[in-house]
Amino acid sequence: MSKQPARIGADLPSVETLQDRLSQVLAQAKAIGASAAEAALDASQGLSVSVRKGEVDAVEFQADRDLAVTLYNGQRKGSATTTDLSQDAVARAVQQAWSIASYTGEDPWAGLAPSERMATHFPDLDLRHPWALDVDAAIALACECEAAAMAVDARIQNSEGAEVDTGEGISAYANSHGFFGTHHATNHGFSCSVIAKQDEQMQSDYWYTSARDPADLDSAQAVGQRAGERTVARLGAVTPKTTQAPVLFPPELARSLFGHFLGAISGGALYRDASFLRGRIGEQIFTDNVQLTQQPHLQKAMGSAAFDAEGVATIERELVQDGVLQGYLLGSYSARRLGMESTGNAGGVFNLTVSPGEKDLAALVKEMHNGLLVTELMGHGVSMMTGDYSRGASGFWVENGAIAYPVENVTIASNLNEMFRNIAAIGNDVDTRGSVRAPSILLDTMKVAGS
Repeated sequence: MSKQPARIGADLPSVETLQDRLSQVLAQAKAIGASAAEAALDASQGLSVSVRKGEVDAVEFQADRDLAVTLYNGQRKGSATTTDLSQDAVARAVQQAWSIASYTGEDPWAGLAPSERMATHFPDLDLRHPWALDVDAAIALACECEAAAMAVDARIQNSEGAEVDTGEGISAYANSHGFFGTHHATNHGFSCSVIAKQDEQMQSDYWYTSARDPADLDSAQAVGQRAGERTVARLGAVTPKTTQAPVLFPPELARSLFGHFLGAISGGALYRDASFLRGRIGEQIFTDNVQLTQQPHLQKAMGSAAFDAEGVATIERELVQDGVLQGYLLGSYSARRLGMESTGNAGGVFNLTVSPGEKDLAALVKEMHNGLLVTELMGHGVSMMTGDYSRGASGFWVENGAIAYPVENVTIASNLNEMFRNIAAIGNDVDTRGSVRAPSILLDTMKVAGS
């Protein structure tokens, strides 16, 4: 196969081009009579290569462009999008947004974020690290990763494949306050999933690595070996009897617990009265060993940004201190509906960091003594309204502080209120692969429903 350059970033529009198109939107909005306007332009490009059983399964180049325009006619709002960035297409999008804004009903909470909240400082967050990876090199990496997984054990007889991804994106936001800002970042990674068989039972598992900088990725050998070891460890899984027991979430699953918390303190759920945490600022939500901090300006981190989706400056802030809820995640719209102020979180959280404890996963297994170490969660049985939690799970049963045997086909159930208040210990093994940076979490007790 001849080498084909991925050319990641080569065809992305320049900052000058982005600013030109957004300036066009704002100028036309003003000329048409809009009382306010905002626009966001996103452009991304990437390469994805997948292999299965040593053979190339797919090679995909991706290039996306998207312009979103919002115009305000007093308290009336209209939005339009286009993937065509030509001047004529941009002009049509502006006209379509204005037409919608002329006919929609008034929304008393609609409007731009306050002008005094716009970001004025744009630190270098070190988010852009292009990877000069051609197709052949990506295929070789994927094959190496898969081969490492298959070599772990003879019982690994099949593969769901390995994939290598590299991409770069640039986004820009501007509004009629005079704000203009850009966000330029790369994202790279690879993953592998294999299948093992023992007697009549088959099990599969996976592992992955991801980072802004390819130099920070785990090796293909390490990822493949971890995927193979995780898969083989699941062989011989049984379904335990129903019981109440401690449950230990490793970092890659612990982030989901804090993801549910973030959903419950987000503006949309709050103003719809669809959150079990509405009206609970200042209350003890977690045990007092829990500290949750938003850190939007971490170098190379997945959730780092200087401003939110409305141009509001992001800030470091304590969301939970000694277990007590300190505030919500609000954009300007949800803030107005709640009679509060924007927290600079339009678009979500920016690096939620869970302060780590002192013990690693092995030490927490020992501390748990008897219980369930979860390695996979299934289903979506979580209610933001009530906090009720019920999800399918598999993992390992722990006896006398050591892993005894793998388990499957269980359901773990409780209520998030109780789970948050029953955090017995926090690990020191923070997973930095996402915007929620969490370590292992040990819960005192949950219902583990099996046979």
